[in-house]
Amino acid sequence: MRAVVWHGIGDIRLDEVPEPTIQHPEDAIVRITKSAICGTDLHFVRGTMAPMEEGTILGHEAVGVVTEVGDAVRGFSPGDRVVINSTISCGACRYCRMGKTAQCDVANPNGPQAGTSFFGGPQSTGPVNGLQAEYVRVPWARNTMHPLPENVSDEQAILLSDIFPTGWFGAELAGVTRGDVVVVFGAGIVGQFAAASAYKLGAARVIIVDGEETRLAAALEQHCEVVNYNTEDPVQAIMDLTNGIGADCVIDAVGIDAERPKHGPAAVDDQQAADFDDEVAQVAPDASAKGRGEEQRWKPGDGPSQAARWAVASVAKYGRIGIIGVYGPTAEHYPIGEAMNKNLTVRMGNCDHHSVTPPLIDMVAAGQFDPTALITEHEPIGSAIEAYEAFDRREPGWIKVELEAAR
Repeated sequence: MRAVVWHGIGDIRLDEVPEPTIQHPEDAIVRITKSAICGTDLHFVRGTMAPMEEGTILGHEAVGVVTEVGDAVRGFSPGDRVVINSTISCGACRYCRMGKTAQCDVANPNGPQAGTSFFGGPQSTGPVNGLQAEYVRVPWARNTMHPLPENVSDEQAILLSDIFPTGWFGAELAGVTRGDVVVVFGAGIVGQFAAASAYKLGAARVIIVDGEETRLAAALEQHCEVVNYNTEDPVQAIMDLTNGIGADCVIDAVGIDAERPKHGPAAVDDQQAADFDDEVAQVAPDASAKGRGEEQRWKPGDGPSQAARWAVASVAKYGRIGIIGVYGPTAEHYPIGEAMNKNLTVRMGNCDHHSVTPPLIDMVAAGQFDPTALITEHEPIGSAIEAYEAFDRREPGWIKVELEAAR
């Protein structure tokens, strides 16, 4: 079968690999019908989340049909349509019983202290082969898959595998309540769903910050107030929009690959640029700061803590920050003193997919929200590497890439 395989920083390939088999009684095998490329996948190719294990299949979003189940799998049968959670959980440990499934004590092969186990990630997460393939093995299938209603299409369901739940989780982390002014940093697909989720949770206003015009245009279609950090200082703009108070809560949907503004009033000075360069060297020591190849692909973001700094500066005193943008274990720069002096509440982490996703499936099935408008690219798996390259270049309009996995 074909799969997108990680061979090194800046080196991914569409390989022919063996089809997966049942390895544990709790496993299931799923034939993938839809997969997707996520910004998190780019971290692994750029080198900002490491170390990876060569030969790991990438991808953590998928929809498909069950073809086989292990002897201990109850509740699923061959032929069932399912959406696969990005994070893996056993369903029986103390964290799973509390609904905190991202920190399952059992799923990560590295042990209970290793943290989240998810598909297609670095060594610290398993590693577990990912979902950008034609067939996949799903560990702990009873808790890592959800059945799909007939009236939820594959195209709708692919966004329920990770993106919609993660956006919703970000709004929950930020404590969005009725009447809040919410700021979302990052107008990529996670930021778009964080904004949509904030509105669903009662936000009165959502202000979204990014530097790419087509992403901001997509946010404007959701009736967000938009701020381009390349043309205005986002912190000052947020203060102007809130009578100098700041936002009630902020969602950081950017993470470690943040880009610093290159021009405009928020452009960094030489000292700030040097500090950011030092951060890049720390978080991605094996990556090339200028990218790889003639086209300089797979370049890490050049402002690793930029979104974090803006978030703390733009939220009101006693405000709340939810962080769902990915920060690797080597990221150590955070304006904790400023956060302390403003009495901020900061919450962060990986989405508890198993407990967050079911109500969102119901929401889509009931016609209360159709997520498919935010899928901007549809590509066959045979074009996956080219799609990765275009997504990495941050080409205008490329917000979410769906992969058709079937031959």
